[in-house]
Amino acid sequence: MFTLAIDPIAFQLGPLKVHWYGIILGSAAIFGLLLALWESKRIGFNADLLMDLLIYAVPAAIIGARAYYVLFQWDYYSEHPEDIIAIWKGGLAIHGALIGSILTGYIFARVKNISFLKLADLVAPSILLGQAIGRWGNFMNQEAHGGPVSLEFLQNLHLPQFIIDQMNIGGVYYHPTFLYESIWNIIGVILLVWYRKKNPIQGMVFLSYFIWYSIGRFFIEGLRTDSLAFDGPTWLASLMKILWSPMAIYFEPGEMAYGNVRIAQLIGVVLILLALVAMWIRKYKTVRPARYED
Repeated sequence: MFTLAIDPIAFQLGPLKVHWYGIILGSAAIFGLLLALWESKRIGFNADLLMDLLIYAVPAAIIGARAYYVLFQWDYYSEHPEDIIAIWKGGLAIHGALIGSILTGYIFARVKNISFLKLADLVAPSILLGQAIGRWGNFMNQEAHGGPVSLEFLQNLHLPQFIIDQMNIGGVYYHPTFLYESIWNIIGVILLVWYRKKNPIQGMVFLSYFIWYSIGRFFIEGLRTDSLAFDGPTWLASLMKILWSPMAIYFEPGEMAYGNVRIAQLIGVVLILLALVAMWIRKYKTVRPARYED
């Protein structure tokens, strides 16, 4: 007898099934907005602009996240096109959401004639908070987990019993990687809000977000068993393994269903490098970069 998993359907109204996944994603957007509104009052930013941005950014993020996932799983979706819009089953890629929301934010800033970097710094902690909350949607769907672990391992983490039970899938316990990433992101939110109050050069908080998130995602991704991947050159696969090797001291990497390079890890490394270069340019470029007290 296995412990019953949490029903992914929160409630049903006639033929309409409301999934926990959707409720949690909606909550993530709301709490992210509340954090941004709180910060906007502190710095005197027009809160109405944030409300307007949300109307465009949330749909763009969802479309981008789904399109990104479908693109890298096209072998399946080309044969099951009816599942392309079935986001309640999971399958939203955060990097795709970032592409969609950042492009929308940039266009929005240009149209409204406001600083994109100032806007990006303002919402960066909110994006990370939304990601922290959104990972619990994966928990409800029993997805985005890591490789097998023992019951004793989970108990030694002093996790609530409901998390341990939900990580029991088909009689096997798995790494709650959703939880690892959620905690990492919450810590990041605190750090970004603190850094924002230090009046850094515009753009630094936004770039710091990419560095913090990508570091955590890189190491946690290596534990997962459902990574989007591809067959890359041997040297690239070896480089990713070397960079992840500190984790191998304590953990076994998650089995990959296909490919030898995890896309999220590769993108994470690229984003870290690009962010570091951009931070250096922002700090040392000839024209004095704007600070928030200017």
